Amino acid sequence: MLVNNAGGNTDFDRTPPGAGDLAGLAAAWRANLDANLLSAVLMTAALTPRFAADARIISLSSIAARRGAGSYGAAKAAVEAWTADVAAELGSRGITANVVSPGLTLGSEFFRGRLTDARTERLISETRNGRAGTTADIASTVAFLASPEAGHVTGQVVHVNGGAYLGR
Repeated sequence: MLVNNAGGNTDFDRTPPGAGDLAGLAAAWRANLDANLLSAVLMTAALTPRFAADARIISLSSIAARRGAGSYGAAKAAVEAWTADVAAELGSRGITANVVSPGLTLGSEFFRGRLTDARTERLISETRNGRAGTTADIASTVAFLASPEAGHVTGQVVHVNGGAYLGR
């Protein structure tokens, strides 16, 4: 089993490029693509020859892939498209490849202390169940996709966001 969970929004660590700074803009986009897409692509490519016939590949995306969030959202959308290719490529070996796409998840270090109470409340208000996700919600979904019971689930994006995004 491989869980591609590296990444994060590298924009949190950078000063935004100024107007007209195309080199700075390109660097910002490349940073998110490297952290979120290429890390998964390269790790998966390196380990593919070692995967057993019933291996599971699970990659983490984000609600930002569908709702937008600049280069971070685009990189996560690319993870979803790439995973569809991996599922097609490795499916004949009995290997599954899926994506878990969280929404707001409390208990993670994603926002690095930058999430305000007002934004937390707004994001929770967008859910259908009236609560934020937890790291246990994400871990349970990953555990299911890694299990033998998920052997016929492949090429899918599982949205774990309390209904904030309904997959339309």
